[in-house]
Amino acid sequence: MQPTGRQDIEFGPFRLDGHNRRLIRDGASVSLGGRAFDILLVLAMAAGETVGKVALLDQVWPGLTVEENNLQVHISGLRKALGEGWIITVPGRGYRLVMPSGDPGGSGATTSAPLADRPSVVVLPFANLSGNLDEEYFSDGLADDIITALSRNRSLFVIARNSSFTYKGRTIETKQVARELGVRYIVEGSVRRAAGRIRVNAQLIDAEAGIHIWAERYDRDIADVFAVQDEIAEALTTAINPAVGEAELRRALRKPPENLGVWEAYQRGLWHARKATAADSEQALSFFRRAVELDPTFASPHAMLAFCYGWGFRFASGGILPVHEISSVAEYEARRAIRLDPDDATALAALSWLSMCEGDCSGALERAEHAISAAPNDAVAWVAKGRILQFSGRSKDALIAYETALRLSPVGPTNWIILAGLTISHYFERDYSATVEAARRTIRDYPEFNSPYRWLAASLGQLGRGDAGSALRKAIEVSPQSFDFYVHSRPPWFRAGDHEHMLDGLRKAGWKA
Repeated sequence: MQPTGRQDIEFGPFRLDGHNRRLIRDGASVSLGGRAFDILLVLAMAAGETVGKVALLDQVWPGLTVEENNLQVHISGLRKALGEGWIITVPGRGYRLVMPSGDPGGSGATTSAPLADRPSVVVLPFANLSGNLDEEYFSDGLADDIITALSRNRSLFVIARNSSFTYKGRTIETKQVARELGVRYIVEGSVRRAAGRIRVNAQLIDAEAGIHIWAERYDRDIADVFAVQDEIAEALTTAINPAVGEAELRRALRKPPENLGVWEAYQRGLWHARKATAADSEQALSFFRRAVELDPTFASPHAMLAFCYGWGFRFASGGILPVHEISSVAEYEARRAIRLDPDDATALAALSWLSMCEGDCSGALERAEHAISAAPNDAVAWVAKGRILQFSGRSKDALIAYETALRLSPVGPTNWIILAGLTISHYFERDYSATVEAARRTIRDYPEFNSPYRWLAASLGQLGRGDAGSALRKAIEVSPQSFDFYVHSRPPWFRAGDHEHMLDGLRKAGWKA
């Protein structure tokens, strides 16, 4: 490529040295391949204007026929090199490089960074209120651990420690911090230690709205200081992740459907997915497909399509879709997601369930464990493990996995599956009273979800309760197709003994084959 015009372009902390073909950030070279550098140079020379995909292909690969996928791969690499938020996808048109305010053609410094195209978080250094500088290691280590843990969430853009710790000891308004770092959410807190006890106060701030969306206080006895630090960091991370998720859902819901971008469409899909109704299931699929159309390189909506098809939307279209048909669609979307992000926990979880459906129990559990190692604070990974354990004769272990998932995601798109999993695992453990309680909780929260009605009837039958018959009639009435599917044929993920155990409870409730 032989671009014309200025060969030395600055934007934000970056400088493109066109003569030596180098990208420099704060005096240090950033590693880029030749094609990626050419793409970035074309975008930078456009001075913030959108460059069409065809124009990029023509300028970077002149005279060659190149698939658009090659361009997407290099764009993805550039985003990793620059950080999220610098290269924006303009749906149906192309890409543009964000030129910060006051830096239009690329000269001079800026005090404003672009927002990432996903929720962005900075964890500021926790204030040490103990009056002892020797305690700094605890407050700094706590913030460090939270940054590390939040960074495992693939949906979050987390500011690195070397940037967030430049604010240590400084009193700056949260809106200024958000503007300078390009973040939506700020985590800040304080640590006070005295007389063998430690108190940590933490809060999550929506910097754009200027409001607190979550706050908590943790009091602990100090026995092993590092164990306490780990415990509090895990508790904080477990609370922050769903709080950000809820804030993002509310943000997406405020936008008109026709104005939704990729991230907002994905969030709207999540909102519908957690409703567990036939109509919402269809809406969820629609929004995830829209997100894929807007940006095919975004792994998460592909993964959620796999999740939806593979994990329970079989009856969403008003009838039963064959297992092999939904499995085929689910596997296709899951593998697309994994090609884009090999550690996407939702896609790995979906593949683990598909392995279970094919009778590969050990392979299914291995994939579920992979999902947990990739995203230990992602509820869907623990749900995957719970389901595999539940249908492979380890229902007691499944209960632990489901309880972990519920702790990580008190409200989320997988909660109807978590509650159903707890119900089934209690039944397999022959704890029928606990099954009744779990089933009724699930029905209360998700009245259109058919599974808990069936297990309620079976458990009441096992207990010899007089209301078992009415529960059975309700189970059939809610979804005749679902009831017929599960009782007249054994689904491939059911062990023969477990299926017969369910039928035994239904017979005692009054069902006749």
